[in-house]
Amino acid sequence: MDGATLNDALFLVVTFVAVAVAGVARLDFRLPSNLHARSTTRPRTRAAVSVAAAAACMLQAAAGLAQDDAKVRAGLETWRSSGCADCHGPFADGNRDDDDYPMGANLRTTRLDAAAITLTIRCGRPGTGMPSFDAGAYTVRACYGRPLGAAPDNLQPTPRTLSLEEIDGLVTYSQARIVGHGKVTRQECLFYYEDSADCDEFK
Repeated sequence: MDGATLNDALFLVVTFVAVAVAGVARLDFRLPSNLHARSTTRPRTRAAVSVAAAAACMLQAAAGLAQDDAKVRAGLETWRSSGCADCHGPFADGNRDDDDYPMGANLRTTRLDAAAITLTIRCGRPGTGMPSFDAGAYTVRACYGRPLGAAPDNLQPTPRTLSLEEIDGLVTYSQARIVGHGKVTRQECLFYYEDSADCDEFK
């Protein structure tokens, strides 16, 4: 979800809460004046509880969206700064900018799930161009069912290691913006370059 979409969602939540609260406040005027005070209080109480519960759910959902958006953007920054684009290309379609780097897989068409992507980033792929980004891989945290010990000799050198939190953010970004997204769109290009690039070649 991009920033504009997130702002629209938050605006809708705030609008809903405001309208709902105003509706509860007007209940006094909608109820017949000859009803007993106790009869008047109960409908208002039930309505207020319902509105509060709905508002809480919507606010929680909006907060979750904001948190996810922040995590996706953090993952994008990790993607840019850790050399992922050098091999996989900026949009992870295998279209790298520099032929001096190994050819990365097209992740937009991969069938790997989040767990498999995490394992691949952490442990790399021995004998291929995929490096291991987890400093504790093989020695502290097991990889591919191997017993703990020295890392394989045929691992591609990594530009820099990543924390487990950075790897988690990178996987979140991949799941949200790359895996299963197929052809690169202009919107994705603008998101990647934060509206600072000419993306007219994409539609």
